[in-house]
Amino acid sequence: MTDYILAIDQGTTSSRAIIFDQLGQRCGTGQEEFPQHFPQDGWVEHDAEDIWQTTLRSCKAALLQAGLQAQELRTIGISNQRETTLIWNRETGDPVYRAIVWQDRRTSAYCQQLQSDLQAAGRNQLIQEKTGLLIDPYFSATKIRWILDNVPGAAADAKAGKLAFGTIDSFLLWRLTGGKRHVTDATNASRTLLFNIHTQSWDEELLVLFDIPAALLPEVLDSAADFGATEEDLLGAVIPINGIAGDQQAAAFGQCCFEPGMAKSTYGTGCFLLLNTGKQIIKSEHRLLTTVAYRLNGETTYALEGSIFMAGATMQWLRDGLRLFKDAAESEQLALATSSELSVMFVPAFTGLGAPYWDADARGAIFGLTRDTGIKEVVTAALLSVCYQTRDLQKAMEADGVRPTTLRVDGGMVKNEFMLQSLANLLGSQVDRPEIIETSALGVAYLAGLYCGIFDSLESISAHWRLDKSFTPLKDKAWRDARYVDWQNAVNRTRSNRP
Repeated sequence: MTDYILAIDQGTTSSRAIIFDQLGQRCGTGQEEFPQHFPQDGWVEHDAEDIWQTTLRSCKAALLQAGLQAQELRTIGISNQRETTLIWNRETGDPVYRAIVWQDRRTSAYCQQLQSDLQAAGRNQLIQEKTGLLIDPYFSATKIRWILDNVPGAAADAKAGKLAFGTIDSFLLWRLTGGKRHVTDATNASRTLLFNIHTQSWDEELLVLFDIPAALLPEVLDSAADFGATEEDLLGAVIPINGIAGDQQAAAFGQCCFEPGMAKSTYGTGCFLLLNTGKQIIKSEHRLLTTVAYRLNGETTYALEGSIFMAGATMQWLRDGLRLFKDAAESEQLALATSSELSVMFVPAFTGLGAPYWDADARGAIFGLTRDTGIKEVVTAALLSVCYQTRDLQKAMEADGVRPTTLRVDGGMVKNEFMLQSLANLLGSQVDRPEIIETSALGVAYLAGLYCGIFDSLESISAHWRLDKSFTPLKDKAWRDARYVDWQNAVNRTRSNRP
């Protein structure tokens, strides 16, 4: 009998479901995009019903493509866009407001005031010391506070225990289990600004700081655990749910980054570089994040992370906003037709800058335009911006005393070999692309399979990792350094808090 695992990969621009067998091979896929809502400058929202319905339809489509019935599934894993915040009514399951997306910057003024207040009290390190994170609109706590402050009756209902908060994994789990489970895992909890990564629990002092009732929060479990089971009428069978992880941690797990020093970089909507630090909590001195990589059997493995807000989302903007091409795949041919002496710099600070700048008020810009600048030059500069931003993260990690010598990459953008060769050139490091690039889905499939016994160890999972192609640097250090100086100059011109 073959053991099949359904992996839900709920992302920022689409919901996807992939069925894997016990060898980690894909058997069926379903995927559906959903609308993005931008009600004000810097605001990004999703309709929770869009997320739920596209997820459910994607699961059914994956089963159909695989030629399977739901009862043939052994388990389910859930990977999700992190930090995106929902609050819903416990009785009805209806959200009190749209999902506020991780990219959203509406709480930047609140974050600045909070930082100022903590600094005045001599406690400016409080949040980083407890959570490993920095004060920024990116994380969930300030989004929760905004909903409680701006939705009539929400604050009172939250204190009365009538409402539930969750990142997208918790909301999907609530719906899948018919409201029976209000749970998350340690990786998602670690992205809220409310979770103490040392004690592995919600932090009472931070709940008071943000004035968030504990009754609002989900229970926190390991990344491989008993998260409940689906309602039979949803997919046609009662299926255990045994794996949950935020998408970037799930991708690191899918890339088998189980040893300290191993690193992966995911190129989806944003770009996220995670480096496994084992049991060691490394406090970054260069504005990176310390986070939970995964938690198994009550033991926590940590990571150092750099977060970039715009990668694939930049290409989506060029496609849908400017209509420079019809399909993202066209970008590679446009880049190959562009001069290697390109002077255009594209800084995609559409929703501010992430690590290591953390500038919520920076805005995007294109520099170096001339009369002969055309579509291919702008597209190429956009692709290169992803590589430059990754070098920002690499340099910050080096300054913190760690540097991956090889980078495992994944996500939709890594199909573009011009981008990967440029990445190797600008990092001066080997870049490895695996055979399966949907590693967030694969990671939660591994977690779910580990819990229910399909996989018996991390070592047995590692044996399934397969290299597709390696990219090695073709440029020297002098070339890299000169290009990087040009990039830094461009970034500094977009910043609201210029150094």
